[in-house]
Amino acid sequence: MVDSNFENFTVIGINHWDAPVDLREKFSLADEQKRSLLDGANREGISSIFVVSTCNRTEIYAQYTTPHELVRLLTTYSNGSLDEFHKYGFEYEGWRAVNHLFKVATGLDSQILGDLQIIKQVKEGYELSAELNMVDGPLHRLMQHVFRTHKRSRNETSLGNGAATVAYAAVKFANRTFENLLNKNILLVGTGKIGKVTCKNLVNLGASKLTLINRTRDRAEFVAGRYNLEVADMNQLSDQIADADLVIVATGATKPVITMDDMEASIENPKFKVMLDLSVPRNIDPEVGKLHFVDVANMDMLSDVTDEAYRKREKEVPLVKQIIEEELGQFGLWLREQRVVPTIKALIEKLDTIRDEELDFFRHKISSDDVDKVENLTRRIVNKIAAYSIEHLRDHHQSDEVTKVVEDMFKLKAGGLNE
Repeated sequence: MVDSNFENFTVIGINHWDAPVDLREKFSLADEQKRSLLDGANREGISSIFVVSTCNRTEIYAQYTTPHELVRLLTTYSNGSLDEFHKYGFEYEGWRAVNHLFKVATGLDSQILGDLQIIKQVKEGYELSAELNMVDGPLHRLMQHVFRTHKRSRNETSLGNGAATVAYAAVKFANRTFENLLNKNILLVGTGKIGKVTCKNLVNLGASKLTLINRTRDRAEFVAGRYNLEVADMNQLSDQIADADLVIVATGATKPVITMDDMEASIENPKFKVMLDLSVPRNIDPEVGKLHFVDVANMDMLSDVTDEAYRKREKEVPLVKQIIEEELGQFGLWLREQRVVPTIKALIEKLDTIRDEELDFFRHKISSDDVDKVENLTRRIVNKIAAYSIEHLRDHHQSDEVTKVVEDMFKLKAGGLNE
C-alpha cells in the first residue's frame, strides 16, 4: 500500500451494511440540507469536504478535520441522533478512508454489486462542493483518480455488464413474486431517475398494463409517450392503487407519498398486492405494510445475489480491486512528489530574483535594441539551471536530505517539511 502521508483524509457515514432503512432515512440529506451542512462546515473552518447521500448511504468525506467534527455536522443537519450514529455508523481515516471512497465509486460497496448509479451520485456531491470552492488541490487530484478508476472498471472488466441498478433489482423482485408481469396491473409512482429506469425494465419484461403517476403530469406523459403507456393524476392515486397488483414508488419526496388515506379504496375492496418502496426516506407509510392483503418491500429487501448477472460481475471484483490498487499507487506517487513542490517553487523564485536584479544592474549598459535579446538569453539560462535541479528533486522526492541540500545551497525558505 502507499506509504505517503494522507492521514488527514476522513470519512464518516451510515449505510446499508449496518443500518436498516428506518435509520438511514433519518440521516438522509436533501439538497438543501447538503448545502446547509457545507455552509456550516465552512464556518467551522473545514475547507475541503463533500457529501454523498443516496438511498443506501449518507457519507461525508473531508480533509484536515476529525471524525468527531464530521459526526457532529451530520447529526446537526440531519434527523439522526448521536446515539444512533454511534450504534450504526462508521468512521475511517487515512488510507482506509481513501480506499473506501474508491470502493463506493466503483460499486464494490453497493447493495447492488457494480451499481451503475453510484458514480453519478459521487460526482454530484463532489461537483456541489467544487462549485462552493470547498475542494482543495489534493482532493481534486484524488477525485480524478477515483473517476478514472470507475471508467477503467467499466472498460477493462465486465463489472458494468448486466443491469446493475436498484431499479433492475426491484423489477426482478416483482417478477419472482408474480412469475410474470404480462397481465398484471402495475402502477409506477415517480418518473425521476430511478422511475424512468424502472419503467424501461418493466416494459422489457413484458409489462403492458402499466400506469404512471408523477406530481408533474407532463414528466409522466413524456416517459409514457416513449412506451405507449397510460398516465393518471395524483388525485386518482387511491383508485389506481386499488386496481393495481404491483405498485412501485420511486420519488425524491422527504415524506410518504402513499399514506393510509390513499389505501381507502383498497381497504373497501381488498385484493393481494405487492408494493415496492425504492425511496429513502421511505415514500410508503410503514402502516400500509400492516394491511393483511399488502406485501410492502423496501430497499433492504432488494438484492441481486441470486441473479446470473450478479455472479458474472462478482468474478470481476479481483480485477477491479487491482485497478484500485494501481490508481491508489499513482495518487500516492503524486502525493510524494508534492513534498518537493515548495522547494521547487522557492528555487524558481530565487533564480528569477537573481536574474531580475542582475538585469536591472546592467540595463543602463545595454542598448535598448538588445534588452529583449538579453532578457531572452538570461531566461533560457535560468530555466536550464532550474530544470536540472528540479529533475534531481523529483527523482529523489522521498529524500528529505536531498531537499535540504538544495535549500541550503540556494539559501531557500521553501516552507517545506524540514522547516
